[in-house]
Amino acid sequence: MQNVSAVWVVVPAYNEEQTIGRVVSELRSDGHTVVVVDDGSRDKTAEIARQSGAIVLRHALNLGQGGALQTGIAFCLKANARYICTFDADGQHRAEDVRILWERLVSGQYDIVLGSRFLGQAQGISQSRRLLLKTAVFFTRLHSRLRLTDTHNGLRLMTAQSAARLTLKQLGMAHASEILDQISVLNLKYSEVPVTVLYTDYSKSKGQSALASIGILIELTIGRMLK
Repeated sequence: MQNVSAVWVVVPAYNEEQTIGRVVSELRSDGHTVVVVDDGSRDKTAEIARQSGAIVLRHALNLGQGGALQTGIAFCLKANARYICTFDADGQHRAEDVRILWERLVSGQYDIVLGSRFLGQAQGISQSRRLLLKTAVFFTRLHSRLRLTDTHNGLRLMTAQSAARLTLKQLGMAHASEILDQISVLNLKYSEVPVTVLYTDYSKSKGQSALASIGILIELTIGRMLK
């Protein structure tokens, strides 16, 4: 039986030179293969990620986090990775939480395991952000019928078989809802586990504004209409 080091971690990154080195180093220290997708950064994200031990893929232009995840997941599948994790580059996620997802996934009962800050901890979260995320949970339950507590958490772990079945089309942030839609449509077995999300001044500055979140809902709605 393989251990947690069998997990390949995909980290989409756009202008994350301040945090990417620490993120990669912590993941590598736990034995993971780290694939950083530099999504058209204008800083030293790619250079620092490579120096820290990551495999680095680069987009010439910024496509969006959904596009970067598509590139990274496709690369892992071609490399015959058995387990694929998605992980944010801004320092909000903890490398040790990957093991928590892993322990649930290798029970053999699930195809994909999702991290939940609301089952775990959301350290430093603002009330407005909490309200926005809780609203997203309500709309996701309404549309996909998935009984989740956290619908826009970038920390996920899936088997290669499940990853290969996902067909992501959203290039931007709407990919998070798109993944949940496909879990429902494909009838994938899923589970949530408690994780910690760390809200720092830096991660807050990189986060989505309320106006941008409305744009994401519009983007996702258009995508559903075109299906």
